[in-house]
Amino acid sequence: MIDIKLIRENKELVKENIKKKFQDKKLPLVDEVFELDKKCREAQLNGDKLRALKNEKSALIGSLMRNGKKEEADKVKEEVSKYGNEILECEKTYEELSQKIKENMMLIPNIIDDSVPIGEDDTKNVEIEKFGEPIVPSFEIPHHADICAKLSGLDKESAGRTSGNGFYYLMGDVARLHSAMLSYARDFMIDKGFTYAIPPFMIRSDVVNGVMSFEEMDAMMYKIEGEDLYLIGTSEHSMIGKFKDQIIKENELPITLTSYSPCFRKEVGSHGIEERGLYRVHQFEKQEMVVLCKPEEGMDWYNKMWSYTVEFFRSLDIPVRTLECCSGDLADLKVKSCDVEAWSPRQQKYFEVGSCSILGDAQARRLGIRMKTDNGNKFVTTLNNTVLATPRGLIAFLENNVNEDGSVNIPEVLRSYMGGKEKLEIK
Repeated sequence: MIDIKLIRENKELVKENIKKKFQDKKLPLVDEVFELDKKCREAQLNGDKLRALKNEKSALIGSLMRNGKKEEADKVKEEVSKYGNEILECEKTYEELSQKIKENMMLIPNIIDDSVPIGEDDTKNVEIEKFGEPIVPSFEIPHHADICAKLSGLDKESAGRTSGNGFYYLMGDVARLHSAMLSYARDFMIDKGFTYAIPPFMIRSDVVNGVMSFEEMDAMMYKIEGEDLYLIGTSEHSMIGKFKDQIIKENELPITLTSYSPCFRKEVGSHGIEERGLYRVHQFEKQEMVVLCKPEEGMDWYNKMWSYTVEFFRSLDIPVRTLECCSGDLADLKVKSCDVEAWSPRQQKYFEVGSCSILGDAQARRLGIRMKTDNGNKFVTTLNNTVLATPRGLIAFLENNVNEDGSVNIPEVLRSYMGGKEKLEIK
């Protein structure tokens, strides 16, 4: 959510930003908020004037009564009562207008950074840099489901019976590898100075509304029937929500956290759920990084954070590239975002394994997260980034470390998490 001062002082900037995001249907919201805000402030001003008059008249009543002027005092009491009713009307108008303004402001997208490329959808995203050589071996790389099958590591048929499409059982060495990657991701970020956290896996609606747009919520979140609780789609939701309505001392920033959680997503949309493999599923696990910092430090942290994900995947012998998200591919709360994509030697193309985003003060403004400074309280800047989301990260690992005979090499950084194993052998 942007600062309403932007609409008061520079409506055209806000409208131009909406156009850059190809959301022209939202343009009328800007003028509507502008007019509602004028009426809202007018109601507040009238209420303040009436309170001053009421207080002035109320003080007069006592003086009149002491001087024996009861009749005059009764007339003044009637005026005071009238002022009281008018004040209540002003307060009611103010509350109604404020609520409508808030609803509209929640729909207006955040102001994107000047460096964001302009484009309608993800087809206009721009490659930034490649890390590692995208090798295609001399033998054919099997589908990751077949790699797992040879290792007796995947059972989607049983998961279909227990849970339906989009779920899975990981078994044996593949399940252990999955956990090993997450444990390594946790320790990798702890070594970077981040504090490890395990958050609640369900959050209330006011936190959901604070961390994401309505469109994202409808497409992603599972709601617990009969309760004001949602299953999280990423631990960022819980971790940012941890600071709701808090005032943080300036010298306590930046706050750097790395959190583990299972994640649950509807995956509603054109992509659908993959029948066979693990690329798009309803349930996965994730190691995330979250930063709260001063506004002027935001971009420095943004660049550090995506570079950590690149470093993590390169340590697993997985070639990656970074991709700048264009304006139309940015969620409404984001200022700037880039994806980290892993090389798929089977498909001979890159696919997304992580996403790094800076959101300015949009989440902080919605959730009331401020920092205390010598010049008053200011909203903090929030950022989030994927360290590892798996099984998608597992797919990238298997394809880039499988051998022609179906065995899978274990890089040195994972061996201590795998009981010293250097290779997974075919069952």
